[in-house]
Amino acid sequence: MPAKKNKKGPTKGSGGKGRRSLEGKSGTLPKEQRHWYEGKQRHKAGKRAQAGGPTTGSDTPRKERSPDRPDNSDLLIGRNPVVEALRAGMPATRLFLANSLDPDERVNEAAKMAGAQGVDVVEVTRSELDRRCESNGLPGATHQGIVLQVRPYQYWAAEGLLDKALDSGTTPLIVALDGVTDPHNLGAIARSTAAFGAHGLLIPERRAAGVTMASWKTSAGTLAKLPVAQATNLTRALETYKKAGLFVAGLDAGGDTRLPELELATGPLVIVVGAEGKGLSRLVRETCDVVASIPISGAESLNASVAAGVSLYEVARRRGAEA
Repeated sequence: MPAKKNKKGPTKGSGGKGRRSLEGKSGTLPKEQRHWYEGKQRHKAGKRAQAGGPTTGSDTPRKERSPDRPDNSDLLIGRNPVVEALRAGMPATRLFLANSLDPDERVNEAAKMAGAQGVDVVEVTRSELDRRCESNGLPGATHQGIVLQVRPYQYWAAEGLLDKALDSGTTPLIVALDGVTDPHNLGAIARSTAAFGAHGLLIPERRAAGVTMASWKTSAGTLAKLPVAQATNLTRALETYKKAGLFVAGLDAGGDTRLPELELATGPLVIVVGAEGKGLSRLVRETCDVVASIPISGAESLNASVAAGVSLYEVARRRGAEA
């Protein structure tokens, strides 16, 4: 049989049916009126002046070179978290804004701070933000049209944290975590650590919570400034701290002394917080100079972050009383 002919003739025009698709989109603000423009221009000018080059050039935010993230960065989503991160100076590389955002003071503030800090401001579609969140392990996340790409957290070396505490001019105080796997607990402990004047956190490299977006948000920005060191072997790191003159006090419900009676509180000290329920691991417990318990009633144990906060308060109280 002969091939069936295509009866459809040539299309002469839209006939008005595709008029809306042929019209341009609604006008966008000139670049000079966009929130990030002024701050970004100042940053560009500063960088070019330092390099001895011209202080004029392209003014528009550059587009993505690749649909994939260029490094192992994390994504922080939502208007309040992004604004808090930029206020705290959290190291960021790009701020993604949906190109159909309603006016909002938080978005304006985030864009202005990003421009002033030299963070790239990139306008994308909401579907692109959805895709980025999904590829970053956040499917269905409510990003509210704003996403901040931040650099992976740079951990201190265990020895570096020790040197910082010894050189601080104050009595060293470090908090170590043994088997704490909940990032929210890590963030809450970091907040207490900073609030009561400790010099930093020491955490294991494996089988433990690290500095993630969840822990950073719980810390209310504290982790942007508080040193957090990772130890390949926590027991070995604690032994090194002991050789440098620090005492190690573990927290455990079955401790051999009560926290209010902890005489080591006023000296150079590492407080070791174990996981809720499991407590301290055997090797870490054996490394401690003393294991202290918090006197409680009405509950079998305290959440790890609560126990850390209570202990740090007691150490600060004892040190203040003897100052």
